[in-house]
Amino acid sequence: MDENVDYKKLYDVTRDYLSRELNYNKLTAVEKLSILLSGIAVVAVIALLGAIALYFITSTVVMLLADALGSEWAANLVVSLLMVVIIVIVVASRKSLIVNPITRYITRLFLNPNNNE
Repeated sequence: MDENVDYKKLYDVTRDYLSRELNYNKLTAVEKLSILLSGIAVVAVIALLGAIALYFITSTVVMLLADALGSEWAANLVVSLLMVVIIVIVVASRKSLIVNPITRYITRLFLNPNNNE
């Protein structure tokens, strides 16, 4: 059997295929990275605005408690203790509140390309 294999053409087709595959992977990586960074930016803005809102809410609660208790330092103490209790609850359940949602988001982003928005 006489097989005439054009190695030059095979090499060119393979090189073209690998080049296109590399470009596709680069574009996919850029897309995933931009989605990830935009998600981080949104969370950062929400966290900043939430911190500002929390400051004003706690200030208001302190003023209301100061009127009710008759002592501003006692009102600050009550609000501080409430914040410490909230921090302890968040730290105790950090896996279900923080780690698992972030892991789900990253996994869905990188492993399931149909759900990217």
